Amino acid sequence: MRFSIITPSYNSAPYLEQTIQSVLAQQEGQDISLEYIVVDGGSTDGSQEILQCYAQNITHTVIEADTGPANAINKGLRLATGEVIAWLNADDLYYPRTLERVGQALACRPDAAFCFGGCPIIDEQGQGIRSGITRFKEFFYPFSSRFTYQCINYLSQPALFFRRQAVEQAGLLPEDMVAAWDYEFILRLWHCGDAVQMTGSPLSAFRWHEGSISGQNFQVQFEEEYFAAKADAGSRSLQALLHFFVRWGIVGTYSAMAHLRKKQQG
Repeated sequence: MRFSIITPSYNSAPYLEQTIQSVLAQQEGQDISLEYIVVDGGSTDGSQEILQCYAQNITHTVIEADTGPANAINKGLRLATGEVIAWLNADDLYYPRTLERVGQALACRPDAAFCFGGCPIIDEQGQGIRSGITRFKEFFYPFSSRFTYQCINYLSQPALFFRRQAVEQAGLLPEDMVAAWDYEFILRLWHCGDAVQMTGSPLSAFRWHEGSISGQNFQVQFEEEYFAAKADAGSRSLQALLHFFVRWGIVGTYSAMAHLRKKQQG
């Protein structure tokens, strides 16, 4: 099974090398066919020097200005030739044997459009944080369905892997959204088939820091997710109503956490 992994990058030098290494390590001792695509938006922080060090191991390196992560990922999607496609942001990472496990799971479920698994949150130093949020998301895994996902975004993007046919059917990411373009895209994927839950150890780690999209734009993110859910399920649907209350509950929690961080720092 051939995998196409896309990494959108822009001024992510502190984390980029670890991300690249975690992708390339998937081939070590495993029969993995890997197409690795890195799309850099013209970084000025040393990221391009890191990419040059790994140039022989990266299948496609695109360095040019873009309009944001969704635009960068779409460039990678147009280049991707693998049977399974995913993107891993330049500050996140895969755990060992992730692609091998994903390949085995999808081989057993040829009807599935995508698969997902565990994804803890880590900080700048790679230490686990926000375990309560991770457990909250994992609570919904056994009830995973298009209906559930319309009500709440409980899937972590770094631990999602898509069949090529489903991506072609769903289409590219929306480039007019600030932070919820991945949620809107995955809502469309649910129309292409079911999802397979990967049990056992986590597949990836999501790095949260002040400069990350979710760190900077969480209020916009949850507003965009709500409108995407309404568009997909219907403005008067039960899912839209539930998502409305979920949105404000999460925004309230995140706002309280942000206030507490500022208070501790000040």
